[in-house]
Amino acid sequence: MMNTPYHFTSVTLLITHYNRCKSLERLLKAFKKLDCNFGDIVISDDGSEKSQLQYIEKLQQEYTFRLITSPINKGLGNNINKGQDSVQTEYTLYIQEDFVPKATFPEHFADALQIMEQDKKWDMITLYSYSPYPYMTPYKLGFSEKVFHLSPWYTNNLKFYLYGDHPHLRKSTFLKDFGRYPEGLNGDQTEMQMSFAFIKNKGKCLLYDDHYGLLTQENSVEEPSTANFRKSWNNGNSVPFTIAKLIYSKYKFLKYNFQLLTKTVK
Repeated sequence: MMNTPYHFTSVTLLITHYNRCKSLERLLKAFKKLDCNFGDIVISDDGSEKSQLQYIEKLQQEYTFRLITSPINKGLGNNINKGQDSVQTEYTLYIQEDFVPKATFPEHFADALQIMEQDKKWDMITLYSYSPYPYMTPYKLGFSEKVFHLSPWYTNNLKFYLYGDHPHLRKSTFLKDFGRYPEGLNGDQTEMQMSFAFIKNKGKCLLYDDHYGLLTQENSVEEPSTANFRKSWNNGNSVPFTIAKLIYSKYKFLKYNFQLLTKTVK
């Protein structure tokens, strides 16, 4: 059965990469198999090993993309910044190299793009998440608005992840609208600081309701995930572990409240 071709000419596929060239190849191959085409593709590399870059350069013989490199590893913030700086289309699909789109992706991504084109109030649409956002209002086409409540009565600390680094569609003016990603921090801190900026600047975001429905995150022993520790922490089920998680979540809630209230807007 032939796939329906999708041409997202107003979208640049921005892929951040670091030493996982086989995962990158798998991602590019998956989009090609789905006949999912973009106006441009940018691979932003964060100082990968020479052998990795050589492999990626060979991939350019089969896939058309621009490779933006760095002489050294400068961290997540720098890698996203320099990649986004090179985007020339109106919209950006930001994704890490270890994700794979499902057969359902093109159709619902087309819906997401249509929503952003028809209603300019939306700054980004999240397409994957480890868990649903705690406070959402149904919108349309299987998407819901992520609603941030500053009130302390809304106690789920996940509310502070109004922005998240998981795959999402966004306006390519994102850095201008919400500030550049902070550099010199670890990945979690970079993500959290950007989310604070997104909240402070009143960003508007949707989430696809079936948050596992469009993409999978696949890793191997050779190219492992850098976020496995978060999954293992969330999956503990013993009573002492549950109590520890509850205490830690309340600590994070208070910590994030303080950080948000004291953060200076860009």
